Amino acid sequence: MSVDGARLTLARRTPVRWDVAVQTVLTGCADRNRAAIAHQVRQDIWRALARVRGFSPIVEVTRSGSDMQVRAGGRLDASAPDLTAGIAGVLNQPTARARWCARA
Repeated sequence: MSVDGARLTLARRTPVRWDVAVQTVLTGCADRNRAAIAHQVRQDIWRALARVRGFSPIVEVTRSGSDMQVRAGGRLDASAPDLTAGIAGVLNQPTARARWCARA
């Protein structure tokens, strides 16, 4: 985990390399714990894409006013199909978004 001002990045491997990424905004969550949100998002992405060989998830959470900007994706060490739709599906799931803000 690395923190650079308002930005927190959670990755298992460094240096961080974004081979695939999707962004979203969590409205009204700026008073929440960025690390907790990053861990929950990473866990959900890992569960959704665990079968993708060579994929290592990365989550970046940045405070922006009263919102949290979330960039999720990861590093690919092997060829894989386009993962954008799978990541976007996780990030845009209403129940998961509510859980991330509530538990952070």
